[in-house]
Order: sequence, then C-alpha cells, then structure tokens
Amino acid sequence: MFGSPEVVAELARRVADVDALEGGTTALWEAVLSKRSDNARALAAAGTDPWRPLIGGWSPGRLSLTGPTPDLFAVPEGERGPTEAERAAAQEGARLVAALGDIHYEGTGLACVAGIDAEEAIRRLEATPVDREEADGLLEDPYAYDTDESLRIIGVTTVPGGCVVTQPWGYAPQMPGVLTRLSTGTVCYGLYANPKSGNQGSIARNGVVEGRDLHPGGGPDQNATSEEVLASYLYRYNAVAYSCAHAGLRPTDARAVVGPPDAWVELPQRDYWSH
Repeated sequence: MFGSPEVVAELARRVADVDALEGGTTALWEAVLSKRSDNARALAAAGTDPWRPLIGGWSPGRLSLTGPTPDLFAVPEGERGPTEAERAAAQEGARLVAALGDIHYEGTGLACVAGIDAEEAIRRLEATPVDREEADGLLEDPYAYDTDESLRIIGVTTVPGGCVVTQPWGYAPQMPGVLTRLSTGTVCYGLYANPKSGNQGSIARNGVVEGRDLHPGGGPDQNATSEEVLASYLYRYNAVAYSCAHAGLRPTDARAVVGPPDAWVELPQRDYWSH
C-alpha cells in the first residue's frame, strides 16, 4: 500500500509464500486496491497469483480490469472479466471522480438523497430560507457564530439522480433526524468528514437508519459483497464520490458539495438525534 516497488520486491524475495493471507487478502490485493500498480507489478514478477478470488468473488487481476490500469496483468484464457454492469459502474466511477475533482471537504457534512430534488428536500425538512449574506458570513468564519445556530444552516442542491444537502462547517446533514426525514420512500447516504477521526458514513432507507459508523472511501471488509468491493476500489480515498455513488447521484461538478448551493435554508429547532 505504501512502500516503494524496490522494497516490495526485496520483501517478496524473503518470504516463504508471496500469496500469504492476512485479513482475507494478499499483498497483491492491497497493492491493486490502493492503485499502486508499480508495487503490483513487483509482486507479479515475484510469482504472486493475480487471479486468485479473495473477497466478494473478486481477484486482484479481475478488479484491476475495472480501474485505470486494465493491462496490469496478462489475462489467462477463460478468465471471466467484469460483467457489463460492472464495466458501466466503473465507467461512471471514473466520470464521477473526475467531475468532483480534487476538492477539500474535511469538516463537511453531506446527505446524498436519491430521487428527490432540492425543493422536495426542503419541504421534508420543513426548512426556511436563509439570507445569502448570512450564509456568506458563515462560510467566511463559521466559528464566529453560535454553534447551535450555525448547525441549523444547510445548503441544498439538485443534481442528476437526486439532491445533495451540504454543510461545509458541520455534521448536521447526517444527523439521524435529518436522514430519516429525507429518506422517506427512498435512500440516502450521509457523510461527515470528521477532522478528528476520519470519514463517517450512514445509510438511511425509507425513514430508517440502516447503517452507521461506516467508512466511505475505505477498503472492503472480508464479508463485503461483490458490489461493495467494486465501490471500495472505484472510490478509494474519495468519500464524497462514494457517498454520491451509493445514492445513485451523478453530479457534473463539485458545486453541490463546495457551493454555492441552490438554496441556503435553516432547519427548525428539534431533537435530531433521537429519531
């Protein structure tokens, strides 16, 4: 994941089994998942097996066929490549990552909501309009405002596939009481890019929070499904793109995340943590 190809090659020469498992994966799997093609080539030269299935039915070699280096390994005769649906997901993943670009989102809260626009999101949240100058002041120096007040201010933007609720200075969009209201009859993925502990994800479906303390942009666990493995690979280290993709959103740029949003609104005062 982190070493130079020279160090990886030297270590590979010194081990009894270059395909030894740790946490259900091999060194080659970690190199491919981290998009370290130089290290993957060093391991392949040392005799590792690129086509050994590991998690969710994926092998390192098959996974590499969906990424930026599809020619990383020679494909053996009879090897099953990605399905049409997996190739389409990979194509959309590359487009989405490029569209969002290299944005700074540390400290940002998001809710990516499928199938509804900004107007409907505002209605579900019973939010009220906020003066643009007030929002600009918050953006310039959010810590100059009372926390209880600033956390109730959110931005909402319609994007292809749904909408994005954003807060560049806080976690409000992924509070349970926000996610459950937004997800009625649909699904949404909440993200808080916590500066202290890293990216925290949540999933809400039809008014119920189904998952929390997730790690968007991180690696898949040993029990991950085929779809989860592919998403982890396509959106490695990109929590915003992962969150959008999970909800089926297809933004064409980063405006819904970094602003300015379609509308700034204020949430009503209520308990957003107990429900």
